[in-house]
Amino acid sequence: MHTGWKGPYDVDTTFHEPLVFFGFLAAITNLELVTGIVIAPQRQTVLLAKQAAEVDILSEGRLRLGIGAGWNPVEYEALGQDFSTRGKRQAEQIELLRRLWTERSVSHEGTFDRIVGAGLAPLPIQRPIPIWLGGMSPAAYRRMGTLANGWFPRVEPGPDLDEARAIIAEAAVAAGRDPAEIGMDARIKQGAGGTDDLKRDAKRWGDAGATHLSVDTMGSDLGGVEAHLEALAKAAEALQLRPS
Repeated sequence: MHTGWKGPYDVDTTFHEPLVFFGFLAAITNLELVTGIVIAPQRQTVLLAKQAAEVDILSEGRLRLGIGAGWNPVEYEALGQDFSTRGKRQAEQIELLRRLWTERSVSHEGTFDRIVGAGLAPLPIQRPIPIWLGGMSPAAYRRMGTLANGWFPRVEPGPDLDEARAIIAEAAVAAGRDPAEIGMDARIKQGAGGTDDLKRDAKRWGDAGATHLSVDTMGSDLGGVEAHLEALAKAAEALQLRPS
């Protein structure tokens, strides 16, 4: 039992299920849809592949699938999965997801999944869908360098970010990959300085090599959906973003 578990959220914190929610958003927006992040080892791999493929089709190829290994054993227990093997399972899942998104029929005999002559129909538009990874441990950084299209840093520009990028780059080179092709999606928040903070932080991340930037409004004491949308609209204006 994990009674009294403490973390960044608890039983009263609300979240939408991202892939179901993205199915709705695909019909009403032309924005890129990015999960940041889905805990893949808690989920059935083939079902995750099918759901992501469906969102990719509905959004006309605008899905970027962000996944992570997670930190909360309560969630793993509730979903009937093993918390202790989550990193190894995630690595196996990534390779299997890509096969399911690109091959008509897949046979796979792994540690965690077994498939005999099965596939997805229809296949997604992106073959494969880009996979970006979250995490902040050396093991997670090595998986990013070896397997990911990009990553979501959880540290600020400075020595910690430099160390993370060095581990990722070393793993990428060892796997025969070009570290420069691995994207970096930074997350910034609007602090006490308002849009001035956003501009400052966007420049810091740009100078640090970020290829993508997300503005986070969680934990900002905003009163509802409209307040979040208003804050994001102000952020877009401050950062001179325009719909594509």
